Amino acid sequence: MTFDDVRSIALAWPEVTDGTSYGTPALKVRKKLLVRLKEDADSLVMPGVPPDERDMLMERQPKVFYFTDHYRAYPIVLIRLSRTKRPDIEPLLKRQWRALASKTVQKTFDP
Repeated sequence: MTFDDVRSIALAWPEVTDGTSYGTPALKVRKKLLVRLKEDADSLVMPGVPPDERDMLMERQPKVFYFTDHYRAYPIVLIRLSRTKRPDIEPLLKRQWRALASKTVQKTFDP
C-alpha cells in the first residue's frame, strides 16, 4: 500500500480532509489527526491504538506493525505501508474516524 491508497480509503468518508502534521502528509477529521505519513515515507503513524493492542499487532505481524521509543507512552502504532494490505489498515482507520467524526455524521454514515 501507499499513502495515496490510504488517502483514497479515508477521503471517501465524511469530514476527512487532507492536511499536514509535523511537516508530513496527513489526513484529519474536524482538524484532528486521523493518520499521518512518517518522515521515512513508508510508515503510517496510526493513533488510537492502545498499548496492549499495539503489542498484540506487533506480535502477530512484526514486519508490518512496530513502534519506536518516542511513541511508547502514546496510543499509537506505526505501520509499514510497503508490507501491509488494506485489511490490516482499514479497521484501525475506521475506528479512529469514528472516534473523531461528529455524532451526526456517525449516525448517518457507516464506512
